[in-house]
Amino acid sequence: MAKTTYNYVGKWDASRMARAYSTNQPASWKYSLEISRALKGKYIQEGEQFFNDIISQKRHLPLRTYSKKIPHKRGTAIDGTKSGRYPQRTCKVWLNLLNTVRANADVKGLDVKKLKVVHATATVGFQRTSNQSQGRISGKVKKAKSAHIEVIVREVKA
Repeated sequence: MAKTTYNYVGKWDASRMARAYSTNQPASWKYSLEISRALKGKYIQEGEQFFNDIISQKRHLPLRTYSKKIPHKRGTAIDGTKSGRYPQRTCKVWLNLLNTVRANADVKGLDVKKLKVVHATATVGFQRTSNQSQGRISGKVKKAKSAHIEVIVREVKA
């Protein structure tokens, strides 16, 4: 089923903007919210470099909201905090979505080098459960994480 509404509140300019939306992706929505906060206002090339650095563990994802019992990382603070993690699976999903929005903008005829992220957000997706056997008597219900992710970019005048 196709999504008909987006969480974007600003004015939509179809000639200068492109968007991509992905539902029920196997990613943590808490990490996705932190990623969306770090991604807003960046060019697409900067975002791709950001995700590649996190996947290769050269740079950590700064956790500002969901940061309880998260250790600090060495080096300088990123976005005002030193606490962070390396959510590789979530970053791979976001990198795929950035490539999708880049392709959508290319089809529309926008200049890919001038695309800036104006909106990025994540919401809770469908929770899939599976039973994990644990001994002879009882079992354990495991929940698989998923998130709905959306990105909107605008071509800026440089």
